[in-house]
Amino acid sequence: MTEKADLTSFDVPAVLDRAAAGGRITPEEALVLYRDAPLHALGATADALRRRRYAGTEHIATYIIERNINYTNVCVTACKFCAFYAAPKDTKKGWSRDLDDILRRCAETVELGGTQIMFQGGHHPDYGVEYYEKHFSAIKKEFPQLVIHSLGASEVEHMARISKVSVEEAIQRINAAGLDSFAGAGAELLPARPRKAIAPLKESGERWLEIMETAHNLGVESTSTMLMGTGETNAERIEHLRMIRDVQDRTGGFRAFIPYTYQPENNHLKGRTQATIFEYIRMIAIARIFLDNVAHIQGSWLTTGKEAGQLTLHYGADDLGSVMLEENVVSSAGAKHRSNLREMIDMIRTADRVPAQRATTYEHLVVHDDPANDPVDDRVASHISSTAIEGGTAHPELKLLATN
Repeated sequence: MTEKADLTSFDVPAVLDRAAAGGRITPEEALVLYRDAPLHALGATADALRRRRYAGTEHIATYIIERNINYTNVCVTACKFCAFYAAPKDTKKGWSRDLDDILRRCAETVELGGTQIMFQGGHHPDYGVEYYEKHFSAIKKEFPQLVIHSLGASEVEHMARISKVSVEEAIQRINAAGLDSFAGAGAELLPARPRKAIAPLKESGERWLEIMETAHNLGVESTSTMLMGTGETNAERIEHLRMIRDVQDRTGGFRAFIPYTYQPENNHLKGRTQATIFEYIRMIAIARIFLDNVAHIQGSWLTTGKEAGQLTLHYGADDLGSVMLEENVVSSAGAKHRSNLREMIDMIRTADRVPAQRATTYEHLVVHDDPANDPVDDRVASHISSTAIEGGTAHPELKLLATN
């Protein structure tokens, strides 16, 4: 597949009609639709597929309350787009949280109604499988109600290498210790050229998928993600989707696909421009059309804004991600959009959807079908303030963001 796919060689309305009826489209067709199909027609097809998939609950859009616990910023991988990491020798910038601090953050998450935590940090040169076993088992012992939806294939590759064990053993051990599912961390761009340009020290896209496939086969499901706007071509974006769809055909282990846009501040990726809002909206739509084997498409508005988030619900997305009690990674690169629980509910409702709080596995926990019953005393919002990291510790106030 190349960027030169010719619009005249495809009957775009016929391809859209076939897709809307549940037919699978090819990568070549996806590229033409993504690049050239009329926006309204593309969105209408994606929305029709969403409504068909969720017939009976198509009026609902979901969110989750979670906390992103950044356990360390020390990292040996040095991705060019990352504004969060510190090199191992940078003792002024680098930090790691102790277990008591992490457990305190878990306790706050439970207190504020959160159901999920995401462990997210750097590839610390000393943190092997044993580190994650210790921390996950401690979290599960103290807070068995919290779902640990964390890490990704890149962290698994790193911890297995540090501990000198196989990837299979690493996955089995951290799963036994308490990891419930993997996030889509580290996917970035899976095709070789853009991946090497932005993350030359990371494993290949093929290896990332191989590790995720191994996890799925071991019973550990995951989400999948895409970082847009670092200089990749449209064809490479579609190739990223193709690679995910192929693995999903074999495993069925990806619960959701979550594209988000590159943030250009405070990093080493110079001369790159972000993906536009229209490119992002079109990606949401083509993902819903092309990824016919992935249940959920998440609109990520942390990097694109609330209005864009609302639009995604009309272009194939069924979920708006997190009311997040803390986030430092994407924010450090310039993401500034924020929300509290009431604002998330309002954002979904004013997009003509009924808001519902979901579990990690997407079951509806609370459906806000009557505005009169919306939260009045927003405990989450009342506890929120900016979180600042200084000298390796964080102020005790919480930051509330919407994110992936």
